[in-house]
Amino acid sequence: MKRVLITGGSGTIGKAFIKKYQELFKFYNYSRNEKAQDELKKVFPEITNFVGSIEDLATFMNVIQKVKPDIIIHAAAMKHVNIAEENPIQCCNINILGSLNVLNASIISQIPTTIFISTDKACDPESVYGKSKSLIEDCFVGASNDITKFSACRFANVTHSNGSVLPFWLSLKEKNMPLKLTDPMMNRLMFSQDEAASLIKKSIDLCENEGGGFVLSKKMKNVNMFELAKSISDNVEITEKRVGEKLNETLINEKEIDFSYLIDDNYIMLKKTKNTGENKLNKEFSSLTADKMNSEELEKLIKP
Repeated sequence: MKRVLITGGSGTIGKAFIKKYQELFKFYNYSRNEKAQDELKKVFPEITNFVGSIEDLATFMNVIQKVKPDIIIHAAAMKHVNIAEENPIQCCNINILGSLNVLNASIISQIPTTIFISTDKACDPESVYGKSKSLIEDCFVGASNDITKFSACRFANVTHSNGSVLPFWLSLKEKNMPLKLTDPMMNRLMFSQDEAASLIKKSIDLCENEGGGFVLSKKMKNVNMFELAKSISDNVEITEKRVGEKLNETLINEKEIDFSYLIDDNYIMLKKTKNTGENKLNKEFSSLTADKMNSEELEKLIKP
């Protein structure tokens, strides 16, 4: 059974991956939230927790020597756009310097496969958070070699993740309070926690079987946030747009089209080699070009 070390494994993505593949891998979590670690251990008693920050290279290296992982999934990050805008130095410390620690530790320890969890906000980034993720995408793709294979998973919005909009809106509805939305024209690409876990597994399989050096994402559907809010409650309040927030988000931009591939009609892979095959994208993939979720899909999305 292969050993998987997850940074930030007590967060939403880590828990979703552990839940889906607990029979396939032996899991280890490296994170700094003791309460979240305790909760993780109660749900998954077989997991081994290590307390530490990715900013602390010495501690992380020590954990790697103890675990000797076959796979590292790097999910630890500062994730909220508004908090990163207000704390850019801390965002850089965690998302850039901390991620470089994970990358360098993987190279030094010759970890076979290391996966970086990225975001659609890394595509045409306009925020501190998006820029930090974009830089590390490039670093992971560029660092991949025959001994230590690196790749990145470019996520969109994962439903019911910690601090995301759906749990927030549902809690407001329970309190009979208005659902807050910054703009009725706002659109987002969304997918489930289970789909996010499957995407990571797909990235691991591609690294192991075909080599690293790519960014992998999933073809998903567009959600108009006003329609989503109205599916939950008729009481919707429009507030001011936040710094760094976009009306629409792009997963694959025009500059990346030439390097993009469709895989099994479900996945989009970006490489630094131009694609001249028939499976090439012919336009950018964004919340403006994606298929729109219907009402039944929205209802399914809302359920925890």
